[in-house]
Amino acid sequence: VPVLGIGHGNKLLADLHNCHLSKVYTVGGLFGKATDDFSDTGKLVEKTTYDHITREKLERILAVIQGSNHKALLLHSNIDMKTQEAYEMAVKGLIRPMGKSPPIITVIRCLQFALPEFQLEIHCLHETQQYLRKIVHEIGLELKSSAVCTQVRRIRDGVFTLDDALLRTHWNLQSIQNAIWDCQLKVKTEIEKTLG
Repeated sequence: VPVLGIGHGNKLLADLHNCHLSKVYTVGGLFGKATDDFSDTGKLVEKTTYDHITREKLERILAVIQGSNHKALLLHSNIDMKTQEAYEMAVKGLIRPMGKSPPIITVIRCLQFALPEFQLEIHCLHETQQYLRKIVHEIGLELKSSAVCTQVRRIRDGVFTLDDALLRTHWNLQSIQNAIWDCQLKVKTEIEKTLG
C-alpha cells in the first residue's frame, strides 16, 4: 500500500506523516540460513539447524520484542503516563511518538508457522524495509538459529488499507479521482483527531 498525493494531497501527506500513524506489514521468514543483507537473495554467510524451534518459542520471542518496543513507545510519546489525558489517549490508541524516534514495533504476531517457514504481522512506526529484515534475522538468533526475510508486504499505511489500493490496471484518471473522493473523509478525520 504505497500512498501518493496529487496537488493539495501533497500537503495532506505531510500532515499524515506528522500524525505518526503506524504501518502494517506481513513479513515472511525462513529459518536455517543467514545472509549478508538479511534477505533470502543475499550472499549466504551461514547455515544453521532449526528443528528445535517451535511456534511457542517463536511467540515467546515476539512477546519480548513487543514488550521492549512498548517501553520505547511510551518513552518517545512525551506523555506523562500518570495523567487522565494519557489514559484517554491510550484507550483511543493515540499514544505514538510525536517526533522523530527510532523504529518502534507496536504489535508483532505470528500468522503462519510451518518449519522452516514462518509469516509475521508487524505494526510499526518509523521503520525501513532493512529494519524489518533485520528483525527477522534477530528472531533467528534469539532462537539459537538463523533466519532470512523472504517477503515484506505493506498491507496498511495509516488510514489506507489494501481495499484503498488501485491495481495497476486501474491507474487511470477516473479511478484515481474516485479513490481520492473515497478517501477524503477518513484522511480529514484522522488529521483532525490526531493534530487537532
